[in-house]
Amino acid sequence: MNYIGSKLRLSDWIIETITEKYNKSNPSKPLSQTIFAELFAGTGIISRKLKPFVNQIIANDLEPYSYVLLKNYIENTKAIPNERIVFLIEELNSLSIKEQKDGFIYKNYCQGSGSKRLYFSDDNGKKIDVIRKKVEEWKLNNFVSQSEYFFLLASLLESADKIANTASVYGAFLKQLKKSAQKNLVFSPAHFPKPQNGHNQENQVFKEDANELIKKIKGDILYLDPPYNARQYGANYHLLNTIALYDNFEPKGKTGLREYERSKYCKKNEVETVFEELIKNADFEFIFLSYNNEGLMNLETIKRIMNKYGSYSLEKTEYQRFKADKDINREHKANATMEYLHILKR
Repeated sequence: MNYIGSKLRLSDWIIETITEKYNKSNPSKPLSQTIFAELFAGTGIISRKLKPFVNQIIANDLEPYSYVLLKNYIENTKAIPNERIVFLIEELNSLSIKEQKDGFIYKNYCQGSGSKRLYFSDDNGKKIDVIRKKVEEWKLNNFVSQSEYFFLLASLLESADKIANTASVYGAFLKQLKKSAQKNLVFSPAHFPKPQNGHNQENQVFKEDANELIKKIKGDILYLDPPYNARQYGANYHLLNTIALYDNFEPKGKTGLREYERSKYCKKNEVETVFEELIKNADFEFIFLSYNNEGLMNLETIKRIMNKYGSYSLEKTEYQRFKADKDINREHKANATMEYLHILKR
C-alpha cells in the first residue's frame, strides 16, 4: 500500500540496527527468545519482517484499517490451506454488482450515486460494497474463521487501495478518474504468513492508545514509530477505516470524513509530554524510536527525554521522501529527508 511514513524502504536498515544492538548486548539470549513490540504499527512492516526471527510480537495501532492488517499479518500464524483461499477469493470475485445500489461506499463515495465524491468508480464502489457485505455475512454465519475473516478484510483493503482515485491518501479525491482508478477492482489475496519454524508463535494485536497499552505489557525490544507532524492518520485514511468497520454514520463535508481519533503525537503542545510518559512507563530493555528531521520534536528534545531513562545513542540515514508529498505537503521542497533511529538501553 501507498502509505505515509511507511518504513518499507528503511526496514532493512532498521532491522539490521535493532539486531546488531540487541545481539551485542545479549550474547546469551538470542533474538529468537525475545518479545518484540511495535506500538504505532501502521501496516506493520517492521513487525512483519521480524516475525520469523523473534519469539513473540505485540503489535498495536488505533486505526481500524491498521488493526485489520495487523490481525492478518501479525496475529495469524497458521496458514489457511491454499485450496480454501482459492475458493474464497473466487467466490468473492464472482459476486454480481447489478443490483448493488444501496451499499455504503457507493452511496457516499462514488459520483454516480449523487454524492459528488469520486473516491472510486461507480462499479468499483459497488464491488467493494458487495464483497464487504458478503465477508460480514460469512462471519455472522460462521462460514469463515476469525483468521479467514481478517485475511479477507486485509485483502479487500489492499485491493481497494489499488484502484482508489486519490493521490495516495484519502484526505481528498481527484476531480477525474486517474488511469489506475479506471481499472476494475480485482479482489486479490493478501499474503498469508507461513507458520513459524521451531515454535508455536502466539502474537498479540491491540487497538489501544499506546500510552495506556504500555502499562500492560513488557518485553525485550520496543519499536516506536509515532506520527511526526500535524497530519492525523484518521483523516488521511478515513475511507479505509470505513471499509474496515463498515458501520453506519453521516459522512461530513466535501470529502466525507468520519469521526476519528486525534493523536496527541500530532500536537505540538502535547507531544513532548505524552512521549516522555510512554518512555517512562516502558518495561523493555531496548527502545528504538524512528523519527525524521521534519518532526514536531527536535533531536535535542528526544535526546534529553530518553537520556533520563538509560543509555542513549543515535543512528541516522538519508532516504527519498514519500512520493505523494508533492501533492499533500507542499511546504517541504526537499527530495530527501533524514531518518533518525534513537536508541535507549535501560
